[in-house]
Amino acid sequence: MQNRVTELFGTEYPIIQGGMIWASGWRLASAVSNAGGLGILGAASMYPEVLLEHIQKCKKATDRPFGVNVPMLYPDIDKLMDIIVSEEVKIVFTSAGNPKTWTSFLKERGITVVHVVSSVKFALKAQNAGVDAIVAEGFEAGGHNGRDETTTLVLIPAVKEQISIPLIAAGGIATGRQMLAAMILGADGVQVGSRFVASIEASSHQLFKDEVVKAKEGDTQLTLKELAPVRLLKNKFYQDIQNVYAQGASMAELKEVLGRARAKKGMFEGDLEEGELEIGQVSALIHNIQPAARIVKELMADFEEAKEKIINPL
Repeated sequence: MQNRVTELFGTEYPIIQGGMIWASGWRLASAVSNAGGLGILGAASMYPEVLLEHIQKCKKATDRPFGVNVPMLYPDIDKLMDIIVSEEVKIVFTSAGNPKTWTSFLKERGITVVHVVSSVKFALKAQNAGVDAIVAEGFEAGGHNGRDETTTLVLIPAVKEQISIPLIAAGGIATGRQMLAAMILGADGVQVGSRFVASIEASSHQLFKDEVVKAKEGDTQLTLKELAPVRLLKNKFYQDIQNVYAQGASMAELKEVLGRARAKKGMFEGDLEEGELEIGQVSALIHNIQPAARIVKELMADFEEAKEKIINPL
């Protein structure tokens, strides 16, 4: 299957694995790339020396394209960028910040740049900054999210109307049918996060993966909008947040409840009570933990079957 996204990245399929915190290490990224998608290393949960290790291991594990996701809020971002350049990584996804800051630096060094946005306004800013493609991520997505709560169903066609560069849909996509729907809405490809959390190769804790599989409709909620909106599985930590909200908590009190390293505690260390469990609404449609290659294969098979039913409904 060839289109603007596969041509841009040099992949077989227009499927991008999300660079998820505490889940997207070299094992997952290389497995997705080897299966025909684009694997992404999630730098947000890596010290610079850890990112270097994962890039080098990923290069040994696959001869296909892979990328690195870098949040602009990362405190030592210059060190990450220097590593990315020195290791000759060809694709970088940026998020959570102004794309103007690093896009020129990366593109001058021959790197393809993609920026993640949650609104038309920021999509236009990213296009004007010179990025090669945009990920438009809807409110359904797990982890850190947009404040406007625009759903993928609305966001993708709205962004498509305004930009000319390739568009990648994210948020609420875990099946081939959802992939087809996103592409009918105007996307050239999809970024899949939560489904790959429930993969064998994901570096997240097995207890967290099991919770993702057990999740039902309504088991996630967007919260902490005053700090940084994040979608979480409902657990004791989530309920603690709701309790302080009910008491009229200030920003300082919210920060105190949040504390430090909550995401690592929950998703990487497996503390299901006190940890932050970031996952998307689509977790309600994830029923098993599988190898990443099988997930890619099933996505494409489901996509082709759904497309055929539209073409030949009888």
